[in-house]
Amino acid sequence: MQLNKFTDYALRLVLYTARPRETPYTIAEIAKDLHVSENHLVKIVHFMAKKDWLITTRGKGGGIRLNPNVHTLKLGAMVRILQGEVPIVECNTPPCVLRSNCGLKGILDQAVEQFYQILDQYTVADVLNRSNGATPSHNSPIELIQLG
Repeated sequence: MQLNKFTDYALRLVLYTARPRETPYTIAEIAKDLHVSENHLVKIVHFMAKKDWLITTRGKGGGIRLNPNVHTLKLGAMVRILQGEVPIVECNTPPCVLRSNCGLKGILDQAVEQFYQILDQYTVADVLNRSNGATPSHNSPIELIQLG
């Protein structure tokens, strides 16, 4: 399974804005550092602010901060929301002549569910702690993103 760019950039945005600092982050600096277009980042920030994952402030001295409540959010829940309801395989458009004797869709759906179950074993805080050198309390063969 491959994450769409929206999800990929949103997860990077969470990790980026989780770094503590005095002043809020700006879209311009995040876009530059993450090599993402500002227009695309505006859409992601808007979506994440509506989900209450980011705190945004307009005007001079304004910017973006990560909502501290996001630290307890399960990674699987976040990725499900960001990815949306996109089936991994589409059997109806165009109609697949193999549908009646094919078990592939069911197997792939099961694999996607396993993917999310693994992600649900971790919170955003687990990913952040891992990037700071700490090890999470979970015993999993899955290696999470290493920053730095």
